[in-house]
Amino acid sequence: MTDTYHPIQFIAEPVLVEFDRQPLFSKSPDCPSRFIWRDHVYHIVELLSAWQDFGRRGRMSRNMRPERLALASRRGSWGVGKFFFRVRTADGRIFDLYYDRAPKSAHDRLGQWFLFRELAEGAA
Repeated sequence: MTDTYHPIQFIAEPVLVEFDRQPLFSKSPDCPSRFIWRDHVYHIVELLSAWQDFGRRGRMSRNMRPERLALASRRGSWGVGKFFFRVRTADGRIFDLYYDRAPKSAHDRLGQWFLFRELAEGAA
């Protein structure tokens, strides 16, 4: 098995995720157990990697003092950041999905899950 992947399909669509065990903190989720995309359930059998991005961009990067901005980029702040998961599904496909912590609206303060892209193993 290789740890080199290349994108084969850009997706960027919202998905519904399900957990066998609900995360302790909804804004800092673990890798889901499965996701539903285009009416098909994909069972996750392997977590290949995980990472976070708490960087602020654009206007939001200028609304904090530099020392607070540095801390927020490491630990995150309310409604800012994404949790990425590279997973292998039961049918052998590899996907990157992520949880965006940004609230959808004042009435729906939870973030949203997205299927980012599909990847293939090996050099492009």
